[in-house]
Amino acid sequence: MSLATLTPDCPQVLSANPPKLQPVGAVIFGATGDLTHRKIVPAFYHLAKNGLLPDGSVIIGFARRPKSDDEFRKDLFEALQKFSHTKPVDEAVWKKLAQHIYYFQGELDDQAAYKKLAEKLKSLPESKEINGNYLFYLATAPEFFGPAAQNLAAAGLATEENGSKRRLIVEKPFGTDLASAKELNKTLQASFAERDIFRIDHYLGKETVQNMIYLRFGNSIYEPIWNRLYIDHVQITVAEAMGVESRGGYYDHAGAVRDMMQNHMMQLFTLTAMEAPASLDAESIRDEKVKVLRSISTPTLDFLQKNTVRAQYGGGFINGKPVPSYRQEDKVAQNSMTETFAAARFEIDNWRWHGVPFYLRTGKALATSFTEINIIFKRPPGTLFSNASDEQLRRNTLRIRIQPNESISLKFNAKVPGEPRSEPVEMAFSYKGGFNHYLPEAYERLIVDAMVGESTLFTRSDEVEEAWRIIDAVKGAWTKAGGRDLPLYACGSMGPVESDQLLAKDGRYWIRPKELAT
Repeated sequence: MSLATLTPDCPQVLSANPPKLQPVGAVIFGATGDLTHRKIVPAFYHLAKNGLLPDGSVIIGFARRPKSDDEFRKDLFEALQKFSHTKPVDEAVWKKLAQHIYYFQGELDDQAAYKKLAEKLKSLPESKEINGNYLFYLATAPEFFGPAAQNLAAAGLATEENGSKRRLIVEKPFGTDLASAKELNKTLQASFAERDIFRIDHYLGKETVQNMIYLRFGNSIYEPIWNRLYIDHVQITVAEAMGVESRGGYYDHAGAVRDMMQNHMMQLFTLTAMEAPASLDAESIRDEKVKVLRSISTPTLDFLQKNTVRAQYGGGFINGKPVPSYRQEDKVAQNSMTETFAAARFEIDNWRWHGVPFYLRTGKALATSFTEINIIFKRPPGTLFSNASDEQLRRNTLRIRIQPNESISLKFNAKVPGEPRSEPVEMAFSYKGGFNHYLPEAYERLIVDAMVGESTLFTRSDEVEEAWRIIDAVKGAWTKAGGRDLPLYACGSMGPVESDQLLAKDGRYWIRPKELAT
């Protein structure tokens, strides 16, 4: 994790002693796709704008559609004007960057195309500056991850020579179950060294997620109480207000558990629960994250059927606009049993967390979009205040908001002036308000890390497989539960009543987001 300080003009480089950035040839596979236009190229633009993209670097878009360099650049500029998080776009920066953007037409499963790509890389005007340093970004459909890696290796593009670096970024989904994840790991590792494979999860690039290490282990007020003696339970929520929209074809094969819980939510889970790493180097941190997952025994069928919830949105209104039911969405089967909402209760079988439940929930078409971790502490003894209070003292809550408006707040009890009773009050810290610094987008941060070979914020192969082991058990329990129809929840709600009951049976309730507080 980085100890570097952000400056107003330069995003953080995520390494305690970051190597000097070298010019790189970045090849984006799936270059005409949505991810490239929305996230990847805007990230390169902001790196260039903030002086973090070395002179001599190039971007090559690899896709099957016929397109000239100028047409490709024009498409990217139009997308940048729409999706850049800083506006207006600095046309001077873009013009300089665009001179080093090229387009390459090829089929992802055509080995001959990769040999031609290798020739193109060597023939570029910038090839001397690049010096064989290549960053391959697989922003493609997942079925092409393995073939692309194999074809890169067959063309000699995965082999490092004369000190050059060859690195591979792989987007999610990383497999569809444990078996496919193992097979994909095996395929990728046959072509690239594990140290050069960067399985990207953009949640790990968010500032508040990274700050979990510093919050927990850099403050003596938190670490001594971050355990079963003081914490009652933990809640992790990833809520989305939009439905599946144009992604029905993909989503109907994935569902909420595969789309969100296996990756993003497990990352937040492990960072919240991990032990202190031996150091801030990538492997030490990733070792501790894997230990958390290994401390979760594969849940039994009976446990999962009692401690998980799945549901579908059944139509309604979000922000006054009508939203169809999930089964009425485009490219979704009319009798689909795919969950758009999932909640689960997990326990970690280790000394720190024994008996402390972790509740995870995620869903689409909910009342508001937010991601946060809530640490709910045990209630203090109330006998001292029993005569003056109408109800028990509220539990203290540490709210860690990942998005939007990254922040950390602590809710505690305070006396109401002039009255012999208490009410919960809040101390809050906001990243935007607390630091007068440029706050880079997640993809900017992660691309820089991949360029320098800093893998802390990327997922290791064993971590992927351990997460799938748990999620496979959840999916298996639902399959064995039979073919009964899924519970429905209204669009614009916070999910099905069964989700509330999951906590209510333990005498608990979901913490409401600030956006819905009354």
